[in-house]
Amino acid sequence: MPISSPPRPQRSVGHKGVTEVRELLHPSPCLHQTRALCAEGALKAGQQLQRGSSTGAVCSVCMLQVGLSLPRAPEGAARAFPAQLDGDGGDGDGSSTAQVVLSSSPITVVVTPEDDTWHISSACAGSGPFVDWDQMPEVEQRADPPEDTLSRPLKELKKLAREGCWAASRTLRAAAYQRLCQRVACRLVTPDALVYADVATRLFGKHGASSHPLPDFLAGCSLPTYRLNLDGVAALKKILVCIGNLFPDITYSPALPSLVALLLHYSEDEAQCFENISRLIASNAPHTSYIDQSFLAHQASCMTFGDLANKHCPAAHKLIASTSENVFEVYSEWLSWLFRDLPFSYAIRVFDVFLLEGQKVLYRIALALLKQYRLSVSSAEQEGTDTKAELQAFVQNIAQHIAVDKLLERAFGIRLFSRKEIWLLQMANRKALMERGITMVQGRQSFHLAVDMQSFSSSIVSAQEMRIIWSWIPERFSLFPPLLLFSTSEDGCSLQRFYSCCEGYEPTVLLLKTMEGEVCGAFLSSDWSERKKNGLTSGFFGTGECFVFTVRPEMERYEWVFIKKPELAKAMPRSRQRSPSPIPTPPLGSSPDSRSASPNLLTVPAPQRRGRLSPFLAIRHFLLPSKTASMFMSGSREGIIIGGGGGQALSLDANLLWGRTEPCETFDNPPLCQENFKVQLLEVWGFQNT
Repeated sequence: MPISSPPRPQRSVGHKGVTEVRELLHPSPCLHQTRALCAEGALKAGQQLQRGSSTGAVCSVCMLQVGLSLPRAPEGAARAFPAQLDGDGGDGDGSSTAQVVLSSSPITVVVTPEDDTWHISSACAGSGPFVDWDQMPEVEQRADPPEDTLSRPLKELKKLAREGCWAASRTLRAAAYQRLCQRVACRLVTPDALVYADVATRLFGKHGASSHPLPDFLAGCSLPTYRLNLDGVAALKKILVCIGNLFPDITYSPALPSLVALLLHYSEDEAQCFENISRLIASNAPHTSYIDQSFLAHQASCMTFGDLANKHCPAAHKLIASTSENVFEVYSEWLSWLFRDLPFSYAIRVFDVFLLEGQKVLYRIALALLKQYRLSVSSAEQEGTDTKAELQAFVQNIAQHIAVDKLLERAFGIRLFSRKEIWLLQMANRKALMERGITMVQGRQSFHLAVDMQSFSSSIVSAQEMRIIWSWIPERFSLFPPLLLFSTSEDGCSLQRFYSCCEGYEPTVLLLKTMEGEVCGAFLSSDWSERKKNGLTSGFFGTGECFVFTVRPEMERYEWVFIKKPELAKAMPRSRQRSPSPIPTPPLGSSPDSRSASPNLLTVPAPQRRGRLSPFLAIRHFLLPSKTASMFMSGSREGIIIGGGGGQALSLDANLLWGRTEPCETFDNPPLCQENFKVQLLEVWGFQNT
């Protein structure tokens, strides 16, 4: 018998229980409200009570003889009905029997002694009518949650959900879902339970049977049902049909069926589930989203996950890039890992924290799965395998590799940037997709089509090496084919020519080859024309998406130091921030062996304070402990510098002939090649249509 939340202290029915029985049948406002029962529903309720009694309640007998259905009262309570309590018949053990007549049919209730209690609340609340409870995992054995759990501050609720507090009680989880969904800030006009009742009646008739096809936005999407019974599957489909009817703007949402199914496990009825999922769909909280509702939004979130995997799971990313023709195709399944492939006991724990923290927490958990996958497989095992299918099988069998508590612990150990910063990245990815014309359901061009491996030609790197470099580039730029902007072999060794060829393109990839045959380079996020905004004073510009790398003798990437160590960017009093302490550099206009002073000495410019910066990982979003950790790129008439603070990751003179590389604070890199070098070849690549 579904009992509405919130839970109350358990009540027992004892030998003084005639009054108790009457109270249960005619609940006062302080007790749980009961739902009106139809004939079929009452039988199911009795079965659930019996099942519940075996998992925590002590119930001698629970027999329901079903009669006529009762009219539903306002506010969801059962109307008062005539009850007849027959005499106290005993059976010798101190128990007694009361027969209650509902209309013309009796319900026989065995009233037990007080020391043989029946826990109504824990047996029924949270045991939804749509679930095959025989297939459900056992409730986890955990310490009893505090009585005021759901009234605690948001920060404490997050901690409790992460630790699995809801898993200790189906009743608590049901109440938590209801309260958390009702807390979601959403649009003023959002369909509720009453709207669902009206629309469902209009669409499915009084009997509630549905032969309607699923909405178009679910075309090609899977329909996970987890532990739903046949009635639950029917209810799931009806809710999805009503969502399609009331939210016509939804055009693509592959995760929605799983979210509805999970919520339905702990809902009293279809209407409650519909109202709660509608609030998630209609959420309008700033920088927070719950459900992607278009192909454009879904693709942007997949690209965002790819960017985060690139930064936070470099070992797994490198493995996938080396074994998969299309890295993006692998990452496009990230939501399916969580809400299709994970076993129910894992997926419901993900859902617990998702309701509190939104989409950011999904990125964390998917990254943790990716890290665990890398730990569980070797590069040799992946040769010639289907990485996409391997990842799916790994997630489906995750219990063999890591417990759910440990998985969540590792997920929350991943230090992501703020919710706002991730939102900005997602918006940038959406913009790139729109510019590329990818807004409707279609297959995205694979990597080898964006970079034509047959026609690609560089004097510095091979097509295979360029493929690895391309896998490091943010997703929104790797949508576009590369375009050669400048080459010393064709355009000469002129810094001014370098600037004139590269200005107007953002971002760019710089590649250089030394006379010793070493190859290194940099991904530069900003237009070189930014250097002009400081007038005669050279300043640093760019964003935290910049990185430097080596290609030969080994391929390695060195990103902004705060990507690997985000804790360094925590708030710090500005009075303690250090000013740059540039280390003098050797003259770049002479041979590497020359150490004497020279008028060609390239000094480190002061960091730029103003000017337009790319929205994602812009320096103005962070309070950094040192200005030397944000020296990305700088250009003047004397030469160019990439990376600064304690040294320069890469610097070139005005003739693009001599260079120097050192460890620097911005990228926390070692020298990229021999410390002082002579340039053999230099190329700059841009992106078509950017």
